[in-house]
Amino acid sequence: MGQITLEKVTKAFGEVEVIPPLDLTIEDGEFAVFVGPSGCGKSTLLRLIAGLEDVTSGAIRIDGTDATDVPPAKRGLAMVFQSYALYPHMTVRKNIAFPMRMAGLSQDEQTRRIDQAASVLNLTDYLDRRPGQLSGGQRQRVAIGRAIVREPAAFLFDEPLSNLDAALRVGMRLEISELHKRLATTMIYVTHDQVEAMTMADKIVVLRAGNIEQVGSPLDLYRTPRNLFVAGFIGSPRMNLIEGPEAAKHDATTMGIRPEHITVSTTEGAWKGTVGVSEHLGSDTFFHVQSSIQKEPITVRAGGEVDLHYGDTVYLTPEADKIHRFDQKGLRIE
Repeated sequence: MGQITLEKVTKAFGEVEVIPPLDLTIEDGEFAVFVGPSGCGKSTLLRLIAGLEDVTSGAIRIDGTDATDVPPAKRGLAMVFQSYALYPHMTVRKNIAFPMRMAGLSQDEQTRRIDQAASVLNLTDYLDRRPGQLSGGQRQRVAIGRAIVREPAAFLFDEPLSNLDAALRVGMRLEISELHKRLATTMIYVTHDQVEAMTMADKIVVLRAGNIEQVGSPLDLYRTPRNLFVAGFIGSPRMNLIEGPEAAKHDATTMGIRPEHITVSTTEGAWKGTVGVSEHLGSDTFFHVQSSIQKEPITVRAGGEVDLHYGDTVYLTPEADKIHRFDQKGLRIE
């Protein structure tokens, strides 16, 4: 079991409160992602759960048991760090075995767990190598293997892919997601990359300045962002946020429309504009269109074969049922 509950948890460094009172429940077996901009408190929150930081007030419960003052090693959690934290002089086998040796497990049990983890992570052929002989992705798998053999109640990942290049990040995202399906164990994953959050999570927790802005499934946050912050943060490219007369309906001051929910035409449409910079990605093209309705360009997502060029006149039409409206406080208007 791996349910984790935070009850009115706060964290202050001196007089500076970085986590205001916060309530959150991660259900057993969920893949929860903490996401938000740098400095929003997501890594601090993970460290509080792990026991690497002391809470200032409130309680942390693991499977219903108060773990607020329980030392990190006794919480039944396993953490995977951004830096891998491997011992360079030890082989892969010894790195993976290290927490089991510290726990006093028998050699037979260590071997069984190492072989099982190596099989799951495709590390069997690398068990006798040292970390310096491995790629970044392989080293990260070793760090995950070291966590797996502890058979924890939950895995905690602190931006584990940020040191990898783009291609490796995509591959490791898939591997970690597949691992979650196989193990059916609670995972909490911290990232500043909302694409990682959208592609991996069962539940996304969006944080800003230590506050939870919204909790929900990736599609919940994409379809019904609670406020302007979530609307602008979730989705790639980000939602177009338009102020002024176009938005002024039903007490709204801001209208939001995603790039993929705008139709572009060379003959007619709701808004006239001029094509600026284009980003060609093969299957998709993103056009940044300067229009008369606001100073900021409007981003439009179109098919990769759409033939438009810098300076072309175009007409944009938002899909009426995909328009989001927000009031002067930045809150969503239903």
